[in-house]
Amino acid sequence: MARNEEKAQSMLNRFITMKEEEKKKPKERRPYLASECRDLAEADKWRQQIMREIGRKVTEIQNEGLGEHRLRDLNDEINKLIREKVHWERRIIELGGPNYTKHSAKMTDLDGNIVDVPNPGGRGPGYRYFGAAKKLPGVRELFEKPPELRKRRTRYDIYKRIDASYYGYRDEEDGILVKLEGPAEKKMRAAAVKEWMEMEEIKREAKKSVKSGEVVEVGLGSKILFEEEEDVIEEERMEREREEKDREKEYVVHVPLPDEKEIERMVVEHKKMELLSKYASEDLMEEQMEAKAMLNIQRLAKGE
Repeated sequence: MARNEEKAQSMLNRFITMKEEEKKKPKERRPYLASECRDLAEADKWRQQIMREIGRKVTEIQNEGLGEHRLRDLNDEINKLIREKVHWERRIIELGGPNYTKHSAKMTDLDGNIVDVPNPGGRGPGYRYFGAAKKLPGVRELFEKPPELRKRRTRYDIYKRIDASYYGYRDEEDGILVKLEGPAEKKMRAAAVKEWMEMEEIKREAKKSVKSGEVVEVGLGSKILFEEEEDVIEEERMEREREEKDREKEYVVHVPLPDEKEIERMVVEHKKMELLSKYASEDLMEEQMEAKAMLNIQRLAKGE
C-alpha cells in the first residue's frame, strides 16, 4: 500500500515541476556580440554572469591534480571569458554606465608580485595564467625574473658624482667636525709643547755637563745620541744617493773613437784609392804600395 502512495506522490511532484517550468519564461541566451545589447541593465546582467563563470573556473583551476591538458584548457577558457568581459565593460561605458576597467584585477606571479603581460594587439589585457597553470612547464620561466646585470660605471659616471664634498671642502659646514677637532688639536698642541720643552731641557743639561766635565744621565744622553745618530744616518743615505746618481751620469767609452781630422784623412785616402783603381794600372798600383811601405819604414826610423 505504501508503495502505491509513494508512486502517486512522485508522479504528483513531477506534474507540479512540469507546470512550474511551463509558467517560467524561456531561458535567455547571452548575446554573441556585446554591441547587439541596447539596454544598460541587461549589459550589466551579462557582465555579472561572465564574472560568475570566471570565478567558478578560477576556483577549479587551483587543483593541481587535474593534469596539464585540463589546466591548459581551463586557462584558455578563462582568458576567453575575460576578453568577453572586456567587451561588455566597453559596451556598458558606451551605454552610459560605470567604468569597471579601472578596478580590474592584475595578474600576479608565484610570489604575489604584479606582472604586466601586454597584449600584442594593443587592446585590453594580454594572455594570463591562473592557479596551477602558473606552475606548468614553460610557464614558470615566464614569471622568473632574469638576473640583474650590474652595469659597469664609466669614467664619466664616476667623475659626475665628484664634487666639493668628495675633497672635504664642506666637512666643516655642519659644525660637527670643528667640535671634534678642537679638543684633539689642544691635546696634540700640548703634547708637542711638552716634548719641545723636554728636549730643550735635555740640551741645556747636556751643555752644562760638557762645560763642567760631568757625565750626563743615561736617559738624557741616549735621547740626544739617538737624534744625532738619526741625522748622521740620513746624511750618509743622501750622500750614497748622490754618488749613485753621479755614477749613472758618467759614460765610459772602452773603444777609442777617431777625431774629426782622422775621419777626414780616412775619407781622402778612400777617395784616392777609388781614383787609382779606376785610372792606374795594376803595376803602377804595386809600385805605389811598395813606395808607401818604404816611406813608412823610413818615417818609423826617423821617429826612433
